[in-house]
Amino acid sequence: MKKTRIGFFDFTGCEGCQLTVLNLEQDLLEILELVELVEFREVMSEQAGHLDIAFVEGSVCRQQDREQLKKIRQRTDILVALGACADNGGVNALGSDRGPELMCQQVYASHLPHLQTDPPQALSEVVPVDYRVPGCPIDGHEFLAVLQALLLKRQPDLPTFAVCVECKLAEYPCSFDHGEICLGPVTRAGCRAICIDGGDRCRGCRGLIENPRTSPYHRLLEEHGLTVDDILDQYRTFNIGEQKSES
Repeated sequence: MKKTRIGFFDFTGCEGCQLTVLNLEQDLLEILELVELVEFREVMSEQAGHLDIAFVEGSVCRQQDREQLKKIRQRTDILVALGACADNGGVNALGSDRGPELMCQQVYASHLPHLQTDPPQALSEVVPVDYRVPGCPIDGHEFLAVLQALLLKRQPDLPTFAVCVECKLAEYPCSFDHGEICLGPVTRAGCRAICIDGGDRCRGCRGLIENPRTSPYHRLLEEHGLTVDDILDQYRTFNIGEQKSES
């Protein structure tokens, strides 16, 4: 039986999502019995032709990136945005509200022409994206579920409820009760509230859920002396690209 041909690609990002895939270890070995991994820069240098599925990590920041992404799109049947940077621009998109020269000066305190880039873009701003695996980094179990659905020719399903639900089920303390702004009430679940479990708060890396219950959230903000602008300022860390597309 012909195996499904899969490739992994990366643009501007930390490659943490691909490392998450590699860290699946035994699960990954079992996957490799079902698919043919033909491109993956982290573990191989060969390049292949046609792909059944392409997982692409990172945001697009240069013209050559856009051209390469379009070529990947042309030779794959299914293209999946892997992680926050590919999905909505991620942290990289924070540079969208300033010019490349100013960004270079603020980061490196000098003028470095060879580091000039364009404003970071999510993959969907350049080419059609079929599916997504959100998060920074992605959740390995969710990646496996999405891949399994694709191999079975089924529609991958992402959670439609908020991270707050996972928090309450795990009986974690509410970040708001500790005076911290948390994006859990409006952020897509699926991460098992790992940041809250680690003593942090939700920073919204998985993106906004569809039709969030904003009225209860507004009341929660008011109870803790916060405004909508306060929450939007926090939300822009991972989702400024998404905010720009909605404005």
